[in-house]
Amino acid sequence: MEPQELDAWAGAAARRLGVSLEPGDVSALLDLARDAAHGVTRPAAPLTAYIAGMAVGSGRTLEDVARELRVAIAEAAPGDGD
Repeated sequence: MEPQELDAWAGAAARRLGVSLEPGDVSALLDLARDAAHGVTRPAAPLTAYIAGMAVGSGRTLEDVARELRVAIAEAAPGDGD
């Protein structure tokens, strides 16, 4: 799927659910999911995106949420001393 198609699909899905996406949200969420998949485990990607959505839905900014989740991902990464 091309980036434009993905943006279009995400916009349509968001409208169907009565929510809006800001410019850059799709790539920011995909980057966060990639970081979770590579830094924790692949199944962490959709779970991290869901958690991010819950936090944004409660009023936090995606930028703030992504920053906090990246800290959590870094702390969960293998080889961090655990």
